[in-house]
Amino acid sequence: MQRLYDFFRRHPTGVDTFWAVLLFGFNSLVLVASADAQSDLRTVAEILVVVGLCLVVALRRKVPGKMLLLAVLVGLCQVAFALQPNLADFAILVIIYTAASGSERWASRVALVGSLIGPTLYAARYGKGEAPPRSLWEGLFVMGLLTVPFVLAWVLGDSIRTRRAYWAQLQEKADRLEKEREAQSRIAVAAERARIARELHDVVAHNVSVMVVQADGAAYVLDAAPEQAKQALETISGTGRQALAEMRRLLGVLRTGEQPESGEYVPQPGVEQLADLIDQVRGAGLPVDFRVAGEPRPLPSSVELTAYRIVQEALTNTRKHGGPDVGATVRLSYQDSELDLLVEDDGRGAQHELYSGGGADGLGHGLIGMRERVGMVGGSLDAGPRPGGGFRISAVLPLKSGQ
Repeated sequence: MQRLYDFFRRHPTGVDTFWAVLLFGFNSLVLVASADAQSDLRTVAEILVVVGLCLVVALRRKVPGKMLLLAVLVGLCQVAFALQPNLADFAILVIIYTAASGSERWASRVALVGSLIGPTLYAARYGKGEAPPRSLWEGLFVMGLLTVPFVLAWVLGDSIRTRRAYWAQLQEKADRLEKEREAQSRIAVAAERARIARELHDVVAHNVSVMVVQADGAAYVLDAAPEQAKQALETISGTGRQALAEMRRLLGVLRTGEQPESGEYVPQPGVEQLADLIDQVRGAGLPVDFRVAGEPRPLPSSVELTAYRIVQEALTNTRKHGGPDVGATVRLSYQDSELDLLVEDDGRGAQHELYSGGGADGLGHGLIGMRERVGMVGGSLDAGPRPGGGFRISAVLPLKSGQ
């Protein structure tokens, strides 16, 4: 049954043609029965009227505007020559409905006017000579009865058009919302990938850098100072464990719905952990002067993590690019509505392409990550060569209320 219904939907003109042929067959029987009672010319005229109206039914959905005009022309000829009404006149109701339900507004208006005027013309043409003569009220009543079917056909078609337009708007809105959801999903995925990339870069770059420096130092003093080599190896071991813990925490947030069974996942680092970070860097051989100005107070978690990662990445870059005998300073200043952060060193600095746009093979991506982090909290960051030599990173992080 469903296949038959789908077939009809795919071939509407074929269905209409079937009904047109059926309508022509019934009218042919009527015309044959009345052919002897009227002239041949009148019979030919009525056949042409039937053919025209059946053609209207057959092509009403393919060319509704033209078929409406054809129906109007046939109807006027039928009234003008006083041709007898027949079953094919049903096509006028059909084309009125079709024109009202279509998208051509002029055709709908013509159909409405025709449905109001047509019954009046019919009553004026075919109501003469009846006995006894009708009164005015009887004539109006008859015209009203004749008008109702045509007006109802137009109203039904117009309501179908309105419903189709409504569903089309709903479908368009649904498609637009679906596209917006897909775009938002792509943006969310890109943002999450960027966040994970920043976290992995900060964790891996910093800790591996410390481990490399300690490993180089241990290899250098292995024979001359075994105790220092042992201490360096212990630092490597501790740093490696810390890196693994942070990576487990980072990977743990990717497992939706899974909670850690123990306290193995460390919390997000903040400004309170900066002292431990500075001590770790000092232990790796980089002298750091760390000072805090203003009164420390609780900060939004996003600002805390951003400040920690900026200091971590800046000191990692100092070790990588500063050269020998480099020193660094870290200044953390609590203001009324912002947190000022300054990290600078007196080394040889970094190449221009690394801090201007990011280099190839991951070089310079740490500064890109800094700018992304600062932008996410609504702050500003300035990174570049320091007057007198070295490198300078300055960040201003706003402290938004309610976070």
